[in-house]
This record gives sequence, C-alpha cells and structure tokens, in this order.
Amino acid sequence: MKYKIFFVILILAAMLDQATKTYIATSFSIGESVDVIPNFFNLTYIQNYGVAFGFLASLDPLIRTPLLILFPLVAFVVILMMLKGTRENDLFSIVSFSLIAGGALGNLSDRIRLGFVVDFLDFHYGSQWHYPAFNVADISICLGVGVLLILTIRVGRKEAKLKAHQNTREHTKA
Repeated sequence: MKYKIFFVILILAAMLDQATKTYIATSFSIGESVDVIPNFFNLTYIQNYGVAFGFLASLDPLIRTPLLILFPLVAFVVILMMLKGTRENDLFSIVSFSLIAGGALGNLSDRIRLGFVVDFLDFHYGSQWHYPAFNVADISICLGVGVLLILTIRVGRKEAKLKAHQNTREHTKA
C-alpha cells in the first residue's frame, strides 16, 4: 500500500508542477512579469539553467547538464531505498518521500525536455529585497524535506527522553 500512496502523490506533484510550468511558458515571454500582489508577489517567467538560486548556472553545460540529470536520478534511488525501510503506517514519511520525488521528477522533466527549469513564483519587498524565483516542484521538495526534518527532530527528542529516563533509573538502582 505504501508504494501506491508514494506513486500517486509523486505523480500528482509532478503533474501539478508541469501544468503550472506549461501555463507560464505558453502564456508569458521570457522575463515577462505580472503583479499579483503589488510590491510583494509576481508571476515572472524565468529560465533557470542552474539549481536552487541559479547555483551552477555558470558551469560548463557539458558538465552541468549530465550532473543535474544524474543527481535527481540518484536521489530517486535513495528515496526508494528509504521508502523500502519505512513502515506501512508511517504516512508522514511516505508522503514526504513522495513530495521530494515528485518535485525532483518535475524539475528533471524540464531539464531533459528544455535544458533548463521553468521558475515563476517571484516574491519581493518593493525593490529592497528579492527572493529568487521558484516553482511548484521546489515547493514540493521543500515541504517533503521540512516534514522529514520535523519527524527526525521529534524522533530524536523521544530517543533522548527515553535515554535520560533509562539513565535516571540506572542511577537510582546503584
């Protein structure tokens, strides 16, 4: 059952990402921007040849392209290995892995088809602060990683409390 959940969410995340990118790429010119919330949020068509925040965009395309195609494939294999060890009832982890893989698939699809990733969600504060543009795949990846981080912290706290309790019991016996 966990694999069904995993693949359904993965496919939905990738499809939503691709649908929004297709709309932007067919409705906007490169660099075109539309104010949605003035001085705060725009839809802006950006072609990102790098990864997050344009990192690696200046790297030679002969190195960058295979690297940016290989990385999500390796990540997908790692995610599947982690999913294999995940309990059937650990829905939060399953959904997290799905979101990460779905986002990676959405951006990978762009790289293979277009040679770049379509970014368009553009947050800023007037002209004083500007966050790099991103897309639905990036949101999916960040949500998945964020939930996994929260789960890891919660498990770590539970283990620390259990260990402290065990240490307290050992000291009272001595």
